[in-house]
Amino acid sequence: MGDDEMSLFLEEMAGVQPLKNNTTATISEKAVSTQAQDARRKQLQMSEQLALLTLDPHLITASEPDAIVEFKRDGVQEAVFHRLRLGGYPSKFEIDLHMLKPQQAREVLYQQIILARERGERNIIVIHGKGAKTKPYPALMKSFAINWLEQIDEVLAFHSAQLRHGGAGALYVMLAKSEQKRIETKETNHKGVNVR
Repeated sequence: MGDDEMSLFLEEMAGVQPLKNNTTATISEKAVSTQAQDARRKQLQMSEQLALLTLDPHLITASEPDAIVEFKRDGVQEAVFHRLRLGGYPSKFEIDLHMLKPQQAREVLYQQIILARERGERNIIVIHGKGAKTKPYPALMKSFAINWLEQIDEVLAFHSAQLRHGGAGALYVMLAKSEQKRIETKETNHKGVNVR
């Protein structure tokens, strides 16, 4: 750079002050802010979903204590549902509702389903009990559980369990894949594509 260019540069830069280096604080503030926002968003989603799951026993269809129940969304293949019905999918995750009050059971059910999906579980068992002597009518918790599961989008299908897993007092529940599992499956299925 010549003397003329240097003096022109210094003239243009007169009065310019260097920026303070605070990028580290900004990044960590953003991370904390994002985590807090995620927590608030999850709490809001949970509150909205729970509001859709009624606690009024007169607004749900009553089930019989020994009734075998089933539910399947469109898109679930018959062979997959048949295997679910027979208890053919291993389940490492159980949700026990049968000793809880309806309000507690509703929250536990929804929170545990979300947790199970985050852990990558696809099949769980929900224990609601038969409740032959519950009031205002028999099988109250069973009826609530059936109604709630039908309304939770993450639930693809359910069927009363085999006797070895609780029979009419429990349900095999199939969950939709979590977003992370969808990405992993997509990556696994595309490995080797266009590779010679």
